[in-house]
Amino acid sequence: MPFTPTDYDPYDFANRRHIGPSPEEMAEMFETVGVKDLDDLINQTVPQSIRQAAPLDFGKPKSERELIWHLRKVAGRNKVFTTMIGQGYHGTVTPPAIQRNILENPAWYTAYTPYQPEISQGRLEALLNFQTMVSDLTGLPIANASLLDESTACAEAMTMALRVAKSKAKAFFVDENCHPQNIAVMQTRAAPLGIEIIVGSPDDLNPEDVFGAIFQYPGTHGAARDFSPEISALHEAKALGIVVADPMALTLLKEPGAMGADIAVGSTQRFGVPMGYGGPHAAYMASTDACKRAMPGRIVGVSVDARGNKAYRLSLQTREQHIRREKATSNVCTAQALLAVMAGFYAVFHGPKGLKAIAQRIHAKTVRLAEVLRDHGFDVQPEAFFDTITVEVGPMQGVILQNARAQEINLRKVGKTKIGISLDETTRWTSIKHVWAAFGIEGIEDDRSPRYAIPDALIRESEYLAHPIFQMNRAETEMMRYMRRLADRDLALDRAMIPLGSCTMKLNAAVEMIPLSWPEFAHMHPFAPQDQALGYKEMLDGLADILCQATGYDAMSMQPNSGAQGEYAGLLTIMAYHRSRGEAHRNICLIPVSAHGTNPASAQMCGMKVVAVKSAENGDIDLEDFRAKAEKAGDNLAACMITYPSTHGVFEETVRDVCAITHEFGGQVYLDGANLNALVGLVKPGEIGADVSHLNLHKTFAIPHGGGGPGMGPIGVKAHLEPFLPGHPDIGGAEGPVSAAPFGSASILVISWAYCLAMSGAGLTQATKLAILSANYIAKRLEGSYDVLFKGSSGRVAHECILDTRPFADSAGVNVDDIAKRLMDSGFHAPTMSWPVAGTLMVEPTESETKAELDRFVDAMLSIRSEIAEIERGEMDQANNPLKHAPHTVNDLVAEWDRPYSREQGCFPPGAFRVDKYWPPVGRVDNAFGDRNLVCTCPPVEELAEAAE
Repeated sequence: MPFTPTDYDPYDFANRRHIGPSPEEMAEMFETVGVKDLDDLINQTVPQSIRQAAPLDFGKPKSERELIWHLRKVAGRNKVFTTMIGQGYHGTVTPPAIQRNILENPAWYTAYTPYQPEISQGRLEALLNFQTMVSDLTGLPIANASLLDESTACAEAMTMALRVAKSKAKAFFVDENCHPQNIAVMQTRAAPLGIEIIVGSPDDLNPEDVFGAIFQYPGTHGAARDFSPEISALHEAKALGIVVADPMALTLLKEPGAMGADIAVGSTQRFGVPMGYGGPHAAYMASTDACKRAMPGRIVGVSVDARGNKAYRLSLQTREQHIRREKATSNVCTAQALLAVMAGFYAVFHGPKGLKAIAQRIHAKTVRLAEVLRDHGFDVQPEAFFDTITVEVGPMQGVILQNARAQEINLRKVGKTKIGISLDETTRWTSIKHVWAAFGIEGIEDDRSPRYAIPDALIRESEYLAHPIFQMNRAETEMMRYMRRLADRDLALDRAMIPLGSCTMKLNAAVEMIPLSWPEFAHMHPFAPQDQALGYKEMLDGLADILCQATGYDAMSMQPNSGAQGEYAGLLTIMAYHRSRGEAHRNICLIPVSAHGTNPASAQMCGMKVVAVKSAENGDIDLEDFRAKAEKAGDNLAACMITYPSTHGVFEETVRDVCAITHEFGGQVYLDGANLNALVGLVKPGEIGADVSHLNLHKTFAIPHGGGGPGMGPIGVKAHLEPFLPGHPDIGGAEGPVSAAPFGSASILVISWAYCLAMSGAGLTQATKLAILSANYIAKRLEGSYDVLFKGSSGRVAHECILDTRPFADSAGVNVDDIAKRLMDSGFHAPTMSWPVAGTLMVEPTESETKAELDRFVDAMLSIRSEIAEIERGEMDQANNPLKHAPHTVNDLVAEWDRPYSREQGCFPPGAFRVDKYWPPVGRVDNAFGDRNLVCTCPPVEELAEAAE
């Protein structure tokens, strides 16, 4: 038989991985939407006046094999030495069971933030374990479900103290023994808020002068001291005491709660989370009960469902982001859920005895290291330490550092005459011998010291991790099954489409995730010498170049490690630019009322005054109101913040006018990059008048959401703003840092780089077009059943559409929550609820979903509309119907059935799979009960039994 060539390429990554619909399915979608082809749809949807002229071009797309080969080559340029730099980052051992079943498992890394608790019970339990671990180790009753990194957690604790303290002082004391990056980030945060930072020795603290003080424990150079006297004095002055504590050290050292601390923060990185050249890692925050309602971030709590069974949820949910628009005090909207889950499982895996044993081994090796150095005449400080010592070496500093590097060991340079050495659970005796050799000491035995270098008064007396979850049989079989049980309770992207508007839950391709576990990327210390991180440099530079080409900006900062951090960093950049021109008085920021809640929060944190701009009837920015507000601001206009396409899912045709008006009055344009998935390859923000944008790499550029973090929000800027991008103590720069590490959560940037290389410019453009096609397909198929609130002038939506469900409240007593919960019965996560318009659903299907999955979602929505119609006609009771009882669980199925509809209708609506049916593990969660009975740590087994009765 003759060979017949075919056009099909099985290695066409762009078209057969990230893009869901096949060419045949696309043709069917064109017919439904009423267009000839993709270009016809795009011409109707995206204004020609803003379209980019040249296509994206950064090389041919790479196949999976080519991509892995290329990434291996780049990774090989990183030299991963034994790291003893410390400074808040430590080598750690990720148990393989956790690496394989959590970090590398799409059931965990593709999940969304648990705003829909009924389908998030697995990760909510895992996060509750994390909170319990933090609360136990710190000795404080309330902990949140993680923050971005230790440095930003310090800054959040500072502003939290400002809100809570009764002191009238406006200054804040920072222990000079805090890690340099912690001090720098707090100084960045304090400046726009008018907080005076006093850096000094705790011995020189005057409590009357400050509203709070923060102490590093142990200190950056190793000292472990009891801060009880300082905290007691602060309380007498009505100020708060904050401790930045290493959780591994807390298994041996007196806990912050026992010192009287009001707040404790820190990083859980060394609990099984690789350093990753800076992240992502889960920071923590714990506080006294009196402070809990001022705590930023997410807090997981315990409630009950409709049948009285125990159910987890996000507690204090209105405070989750601390966003009250212009009255906001924080813009925190990102946690590090996936990493918190890993850290919590690390504690479950080892249990209290295992953690203590690890800490004792680390400490014993450090004591032995110090003893030998002292025996050979070196001045080793401090006397009391856990895992870090500082050695005075005089003019020998350079030689010793070089000797250590020759043995592939990185030590920390401290000043001009000292060397810092930090040990961790990965430290081998061979490495310690190499350190001694670097100091000129040979022939020492590797027996560990039997003594503690911790004073008796600092040794921990209280127990921790006593809850049964930390006492379980830690055989790998049982651990594996526990992780599987929790994963099975959740609904993530590996099960079904998650059509969340503005959140872009798209494919996170396996090939792009693989490099995260490679040691060349995973085990790099963020402050390692730059000549050891050449692979990272190539990746960072390469990604920055691609992002600049895609956005029309001239420079990128990779430091912000969330979208909210990107907003904050971008506005700080604008303010620094104005100051450099002698225009520090510019402080007004114009923000449309439809903007993301983080927008006004970020502006407030930068010291700006927020002025809201009205929306026109069609949802666009009211151009007349915008000009009037800009004219009124005049020489005080600092910036405007807009989202494009708009938060209403429409390409506004006046975007150039908005930018021009802002520039006319001397302001800068901040374009929120949340909706960039509708722009890449079609429109460049930097070419239509924007000066700066943050890019949600966890949305448009394929980094997974991880159940509520990690994320990355690098900012792109035009050339005139480049000198004012965030700096860092480790790499310099005129401005202060916004995150702990120079390049934020650097390891996950590999994902976005791999995504771009695999897709190529043409693939990224095709993805954008398909995202717009999918949204218009859904809007068209639902036409007549649901009203789409906002459309462009040609009747098209962008990459998302808003379905108006408000009329059903009057016609059938059905609200948006009922529809969201009913979708769970069909096996779907609900679209974004009640934002940007209360009582509506914002749907974003992305380019990754096949037509079959889009149709399954549409069928579920049409079925829900049919049920609403039955209620409207009086054929079904308003209070006793499938929507009000949703979601339906297995317990509902087997319990006595007294409902006026069948089990079949309740449990197997259209869209639901028969064989692979997803069963929500709990019924509708009672939020009011949870708020009245706030429990934010693992409850005692007896309470769980009572709740189930």
